[in-house]
Amino acid sequence: MLAVRLPDDIEKRLNALAQKTGRTKTYYVREAVVDHIDDLEETYLAIERLEKPAKRWSLEDLEQEIDLEN
Repeated sequence: MLAVRLPDDIEKRLNALAQKTGRTKTYYVREAVVDHIDDLEETYLAIERLEKPAKRWSLEDLEQEIDLEN
C-alpha cells in the first residue's frame, strides 16, 4: 500500500483523466510508476558509477587477461 500526495494541479489533471476514460486514478499512477521506474533506476545507477568509479579495462587488457592467442 502506498499513499502519494500530489500538487493540486496534478490531482485535478489526474481526476479529469480518470473521469474521461473511466479508469481509476490508481490505474494511472501505477502506469506512471511502471513506465518510469526503469529510467529512474538507470539514472541513479549512472550517477553512482560516476561518483564511485569501478575498475575499468581496455580491450587490450581483457584480451591479455583471457589469453585469446593461446
